[in-house]
Amino acid sequence: MSFDDMVEDLKAREAHARAMGGPDRLARREAQGLLNARSRIEALIDPDSWVETGLLAVSSMMREDRDRTPADGKVAGFAKVGGRMVGIASNDFTVKGASSSATNMKKIGHVKRVATERGFPMVFFGESSGARMPDNMGAKGMGSNLGQDPQQYVRTRQTPWASAVLGQCYGSSAWYTCLSDFVVMRKGAIMAVASPGLASFAIGQEVEAEDLGGWKLHSEISGLIDRVVESDEEAIAEIKRFLSYMPSHCNEPPPRAPVPAGSDEGSSRILDILPESRKRAYDVRKIIACLADLDSFFEFKPKFGRTAVTGLARMDGRTVGFIASNPMGKAGALDVAGCEKATRFTVMCDSFNIPLVLLVDTPGFVIGIEGEKQKAPGKIMNFMQALQMCTVPKLSIIMRKSYGQAYLNMGGGRNSDDVALWPTAEVSFMDAGFATEIVTWGQQASDEHKQEIRAGMEKDSSAYGLAEIYAAQAVIDPSQTRRYLIQQLEIHQMRLSGDVGAHRMAAWPTTF
Repeated sequence: MSFDDMVEDLKAREAHARAMGGPDRLARREAQGLLNARSRIEALIDPDSWVETGLLAVSSMMREDRDRTPADGKVAGFAKVGGRMVGIASNDFTVKGASSSATNMKKIGHVKRVATERGFPMVFFGESSGARMPDNMGAKGMGSNLGQDPQQYVRTRQTPWASAVLGQCYGSSAWYTCLSDFVVMRKGAIMAVASPGLASFAIGQEVEAEDLGGWKLHSEISGLIDRVVESDEEAIAEIKRFLSYMPSHCNEPPPRAPVPAGSDEGSSRILDILPESRKRAYDVRKIIACLADLDSFFEFKPKFGRTAVTGLARMDGRTVGFIASNPMGKAGALDVAGCEKATRFTVMCDSFNIPLVLLVDTPGFVIGIEGEKQKAPGKIMNFMQALQMCTVPKLSIIMRKSYGQAYLNMGGGRNSDDVALWPTAEVSFMDAGFATEIVTWGQQASDEHKQEIRAGMEKDSSAYGLAEIYAAQAVIDPSQTRRYLIQQLEIHQMRLSGDVGAHRMAAWPTTF
């Protein structure tokens, strides 16, 4: 072949690879309103920044599949998003259902390794039928395909990971999703260990895909999903927003952003939101909106663990993480799901140098048989250990109630670097009425005797009681909270370490 013929041959091979599963399959996706593997990448990245790796890869196990596996069903490479480099793996469902094979998993491993070693985020577009059959069958199939990368499923949080569940996600597509720091799921997509067909066969009864791994299951019950959207385009926008809060790697602080005009005006509305009666609920998200830079609050897992609210935001342009008691869910009493949610969020913020702000209004923990079945004591201690191991600045504001062990879990007792209270705060081991009932449990105590006991229980539980013994650093006017937090973030900036924490929880499991 002449040089010109060689160049033409190369161009033909590249064109074949970029054509994916062919025009008919691509057209069917478009008719369904779904982006394909390459159009998802284009929608995510800055223009003209894509550098692909493994474009000419094909199936290596089945020779008859070489011409039918362009790019071997997974598109991988590097590009810039918002001016910063990211690694990207996008499953091409038009080629053998984006099933995992020896070749395409090498591509994913390469991009993941480069992103980790060179210090930039990873983005996974999940849509895969699982392991490729029959490539993985038999001893040689297993020995050739699985376990060739000993670090394949190790997560030590050197760089942020984001995943989108945009179709069927089985096998490795589900594994990488569960290892990510942020996951968005499109309605109609499914994520599970294996397909409904295999699950139905395994358990001997019909299993519906939505019941097995639909968005309601993962956003409300399992908690594996952070956000739910209607379309691929919305999912990509969510990933872009998540990345905007994050550093490129664990050894730098998050980026600063301009402060929108009007951000300092919200604090004056706090007392309009907070009810005078401690028995009345309110939406703590409205309090967060008053404190954060305008329109900057980005909530995680809004329908899971509703006793707590978690999310990223900005204060004076800095990225911060909020963990807030939610009186709209079980009066703000932390349950197992709420503890899991807060723990995962704490670990992520500590791993990527994001200060934490805890807003406290909790009567304690939800107790009872169901909680014990779900390992409530262990979940409470996981949250407690995560908070105590956390090395980024932690600031607590006790708004109303803070009782018992939850007082410690939400930053009291020197578990935060600074604790401030509003004059509306109330701190004690538990509600005096409950304490009286426990002390008199099983006794024939008269109402008069109970009143005497209760009077002894009703010691000074006010904000000033805590401030007088310097168990809190300040009592503040709620309308000054934003100003106070911004000042404290400046005071507690991690100057000696270059604004970088110790990352003691970098290898903490992403799910537990």
